[in-house]
Amino acid sequence: MNVKTMAQWAAEGTAPDILFWVGCAGSFDQRAQKVTRAFAQILDAAGVSYGILGAEEMCTGDPARRAGNEFLFQMMASQNIAVLNGYEVKKIVTTCPHCFNTLSNEYPELGGKYEVVHHTTLLQQLINEGKVKMKEGGSFKGKRITYHDSCYLGRANQIYEAPRAVLEALDAELVEMKRCRSNGLCCGAGGAQMFKEEEKGDTRVNWERTKEALETQPAVIASACPFCNTMLTDGVKVNEKETEVQVLDVAELVAQSLA
Repeated sequence: MNVKTMAQWAAEGTAPDILFWVGCAGSFDQRAQKVTRAFAQILDAAGVSYGILGAEEMCTGDPARRAGNEFLFQMMASQNIAVLNGYEVKKIVTTCPHCFNTLSNEYPELGGKYEVVHHTTLLQQLINEGKVKMKEGGSFKGKRITYHDSCYLGRANQIYEAPRAVLEALDAELVEMKRCRSNGLCCGAGGAQMFKEEEKGDTRVNWERTKEALETQPAVIASACPFCNTMLTDGVKVNEKETEVQVLDVAELVAQSLA
């Protein structure tokens, strides 16, 4: 897979339509790297012109701000904005709701104003335009899929329909958990919780959420966030259901179903 960086595009005197913001998880976490590759595969298949920052991309600063280190957040954000503005980036797509929320809602006040799209929204658009086509009787036809709403995608940014529309295009049976959409339960990793020790209690948040997902008797638990994916995968393992239930990103489901 050959993905051009923005520096390579600039050296050729051109620019892509979209910058793919890979994010820390998508770059360094082995599980999330599979989602990055799946999404890049879809963009290639759809003929979308895109580039990445590569080594010039830093963390958006989201975990730093959530953990209370405002100085570090502003330092990282300012450096990213300088790079993005240097390439005159107009449109950004990302597979991480945390990156999406920060780039979309928090960078403008620091001078970084871009059209930011979550990958599920772009996938829905590409499917509607006929640029992404699913094969007949695909891998997930008729299978029960339950979708977990990421906090930063759902409650924070009101994106509920796009991921569900993409899943429905797979010709699968979409089943909802009792707590979904605006009433969805956090996976337990948000607000920089991913990087701190557990607090005292009877059960972990991700175990509770996975239990709700498993109650729908799914073949697949779908997510649209690398952190949710990690937490739900852990919950499935705790319940010893990893041979029966898969935890997959929406992009992976689409990539496996491409015509």
